Amino acid sequence: MHLLELIIPTVLFFSAPLIFTALGGVFSERAGVVNIGLEGLMVIGAFVGIVFNLTFADVLGGWTPWISLLVAIVVGAIFSIIHAIASVSFYADQTVSGVAINMLALGLGIYLTKIWYGKGQTDMVEEGFNSTTIPGLSEIPIIGPIFFEGIYVTSYIAIVLAIIVWFVLYKTAFGLRLRAVGEHPMAADTNGINVSRMRYVAVILSGALGGLGGAVFALTIVDNFSHSTIVGQGFMALAAVIFGKWHPLGAMGAALFFGFAQSLSIVSSGIPILEDIPQVYLLIAPYVLTILALAGFIGRADAPKASGVPYIKGSR
Repeated sequence: MHLLELIIPTVLFFSAPLIFTALGGVFSERAGVVNIGLEGLMVIGAFVGIVFNLTFADVLGGWTPWISLLVAIVVGAIFSIIHAIASVSFYADQTVSGVAINMLALGLGIYLTKIWYGKGQTDMVEEGFNSTTIPGLSEIPIIGPIFFEGIYVTSYIAIVLAIIVWFVLYKTAFGLRLRAVGEHPMAADTNGINVSRMRYVAVILSGALGGLGGAVFALTIVDNFSHSTIVGQGFMALAAVIFGKWHPLGAMGAALFFGFAQSLSIVSSGIPILEDIPQVYLLIAPYVLTILALAGFIGRADAPKASGVPYIKGSR
């Protein structure tokens, strides 16, 4: 029980940013647009969330972190339009476009940080997210201390959002149209679905959720922005999309797995089997497990059939 009380809140803590970003990746890929730029979207979300927080903390007080998330969502959505224009309107290679998004976001974030703060990183935020205990629920025997004590609200928002995204994609007309565009855009077009519009919407939703994931990571885990704030988390989220077979709940499960891998270096001192393992091995564990997961499952998972393929109206 003690181990569960130590591990589960930490796993949820590290998983939340990955869940948000992976859900964004699901939207984009289900519509047929590969979004390698999830890392860059997290970077821009982290940058905007931290800078807005530092700028307006004195004015907004306790509401600052929540409003910072909203601003990161909006900026992430706007930033993703670059990828949508390149890949949907100009039929550019989606992988190249995504890599460009990653490079642009990191370069822009570092440049503006040096200009505005005179150094390679921002100041530490004072109005960030803190862990909380839910009255009543935390007193439930066994599960109360595990799931409702010392947790971050953002973790449960991420889980609820995954369920909402599943409902939207599989139980609504919008979700059916979006998935049709990703599976057979010509058939969707023939049935009156605007393929370009649906792909734009999907990519913008991907940007919004990627920005949210980056801001949550920055405001809960690191509390500032620098070149090393987001280091591979976007690629882990992309791996979670693939590992989860392009399904919202599958992506959430994969993100929880990668969140557990990230938490190993934190909880290792309380786990007898891990306490003697050198810390450096635990720090690289998330990246190793990401590679192993993809190596083992990528061949067994079927991507949307039109994923990565630009749709040119009238072509076969």
